Amino acid sequence: MLWALSEDSFDCQCSKTDSVGIEFMAELLYSGKVKQVWSTDDPDVIEFRYTNQISVFDQIIPSLIPRKGESLNRTSCHWFKLIEEAGICDTHVIEMNAPDRVLARRFEVIREPGAIPRDMENVFVPLEVICRHHLAGGGWRRYKRGDVGAEEFGFEPGTVLEEGVKLPKPYLEVSTKFEKFDRLLDREEALQISNITDEEFDSILDIVVQVDEIIHTEAAKRGLIHVDGKKEFALGPGRKPVLVDSFGTLDEDRWWAADDYENGEIVSLSKEFVREHYLGTGHHTDLYAAREAGTEEPPIPALPQSVIDQTATLYASMYERLTGEKF
Repeated sequence: MLWALSEDSFDCQCSKTDSVGIEFMAELLYSGKVKQVWSTDDPDVIEFRYTNQISVFDQIIPSLIPRKGESLNRTSCHWFKLIEEAGICDTHVIEMNAPDRVLARRFEVIREPGAIPRDMENVFVPLEVICRHHLAGGGWRRYKRGDVGAEEFGFEPGTVLEEGVKLPKPYLEVSTKFEKFDRLLDREEALQISNITDEEFDSILDIVVQVDEIIHTEAAKRGLIHVDGKKEFALGPGRKPVLVDSFGTLDEDRWWAADDYENGEIVSLSKEFVREHYLGTGHHTDLYAAREAGTEEPPIPALPQSVIDQTATLYASMYERLTGEKF
């Protein structure tokens, strides 16, 4: 099956009519934090439906952001089109069939670590690849805590780093996909979990850097800095990497205003400022203390209406800045 069902998943069906007027039952295959995956009348095609939910720190916030799903879908489809036109790799996109929906190729999902056969095609790679271009977010927090030194990010040992500094070269990280919380992996464990070859792994990493070069070029045209972002892949026919899921959005990536950055100020133009809201309220501290202690997690509070309005405006305006198109 495409998506192994999780705690966020549930059984649901709805009646639809296909292109020749025959009614079929669409089935909800997976319901995640911000999107749903539905079956279609074609067993090799699925439909992604983006919701207006928003999540941070692996918690779904009990607040809806108007038209957020539409912004994510249209932005991601914009990037997929550019990647295909550049000939970097195949993608899963077939057609954007509604502002908040997209038809995509279906891939087998195997959740058990190391269980994907080495000769299997059309299978999801159970890893997330993060590419960082500036020291921010989780990378900055690890450095600030002393978990890693400057040399980890390509600087000379002992260099004192400031938040937001431009990295000497793209810094690639790989994390888990099917564990309760994302966990960074070294190369050896990433290969064990995915059971892909060294060559396939390196090909995926190379594609991520190439994709980000396009994102960087396009963003720079509109006064934006692409700080970091994540990508996901499948292996298609011939086990060639296929770019899947969504990317280049405010949920998967971090963006700053270039003018402000040049003046020494970091202005977040992504979901990061929602994270910063909860960092400021102390929820992040309480949440991770509970996770560290293995105790019950505190529920995440709803966003104030002012933050909801600000977030909705940001998702709409950033779609226009990222794509150059009217929202």
